[in-house]
Amino acid sequence: MPFVKTPIADLLLFEPRVFEDDRGYFFEAFNAQTFAEAGIERPFVQDNQARSTYGVLRGLHYQVGEQAQAKLVRVLEGKVLDVVVDLRPDSPTYGEHYGVELSAENKRQLYVPRGFAHGYVVLSETAEFFYKCDNFYHKASEGGIRYDDPQLNIDWQIDLAQAILSEKDLELPHFGQHRKA
Repeated sequence: MPFVKTPIADLLLFEPRVFEDDRGYFFEAFNAQTFAEAGIERPFVQDNQARSTYGVLRGLHYQVGEQAQAKLVRVLEGKVLDVVVDLRPDSPTYGEHYGVELSAENKRQLYVPRGFAHGYVVLSETAEFFYKCDNFYHKASEGGIRYDDPQLNIDWQIDLAQAILSEKDLELPHFGQHRKA
């Protein structure tokens, strides 16, 4: 099975089997049957893509209630540190975070179930970030947590004084003051 369990329940790292030869490479980035065998049977309904430069930090974002989203995230070009925070109140890992390097080179993907805040920071000169969502974006249902929350103490692997953030992300509340997922 190409899935690796993480320390957080239901959060899975997908490592596709890559076939390489002198022409290049080929791999299945998504196969509904393979994912169903791992217990992931979400109908993905929206694909998103973003291009960013070194130090751009996006997150930590989520949607609540009926509009919550599961995501399958990956990097098409460059390298990012991808971070999620477990916001499921009944989870034994509530409030814990997990970070993993995703890159065009390693071709890893992270399956982020509903109930997690998600963010990433670009570690390469540029990065193309791509993700599938199992629910449509709904502005009224969005929430977020500050990237530099002292309780979470996330190591973003860059000097945060050089981080490039949106005004929206700079105004997000701290963990514990956030909108409940």
